[in-house]
Amino acid sequence: MSNRDALLEGAKRCLREKGYANTTARDLVAASGTNLSSIGYHFGSKEALLAEAFDEAFAEWTAQLNAVALDSPAATALDRVAASWKAMLDMLPEHERLMLAFVESIGPSVRSPELRARLAEHYERTRTDVSDVVKRTLGEDALEAGADPDVVASYLIAVADGFMIQFLIDPSRVPSGDQLVAALGAALASAVAASTPA
Repeated sequence: MSNRDALLEGAKRCLREKGYANTTARDLVAASGTNLSSIGYHFGSKEALLAEAFDEAFAEWTAQLNAVALDSPAATALDRVAASWKAMLDMLPEHERLMLAFVESIGPSVRSPELRARLAEHYERTRTDVSDVVKRTLGEDALEAGADPDVVASYLIAVADGFMIQFLIDPSRVPSGDQLVAALGAALASAVAASTPA
């Protein structure tokens, strides 16, 4: 494993174990088996390294959720969204430490243009990945009717981030995946029935 890869793996481990605010450059060196100068050489700063580690860790999670959404080619678009949301909610406890570290990084990003740019790049990559799944899920007819996949992806990411924050603040009040799917299914069915002419 190269020093760069070792730093990224060490940074992901530190984020999960120590969080963002409590991870020092020395922690990163100890976790990766590298040296302090390698952080600057490969990433420019500790903040840039941690931001890239976030990007990789969340990209892995996004890939898991996208795989769930695309698991059944015969499923409807709503079934695919429901499956990925259910999986996302069910995985929240598993990713709690990583989510907390990510939330901790938001405040410092306001004062650090470099960190803010890195986090913006993370969102752009995530939006692109989710948008690709949206395109494949909705089909050409929906796209031609104006269902902009980037906008839909931004909405889905916002929902995921909202549940993430709710979970960190009060996990007991976050619905399970099954509860969400049942409640949204009933709400959508009711909305469609109300908008359909008799």
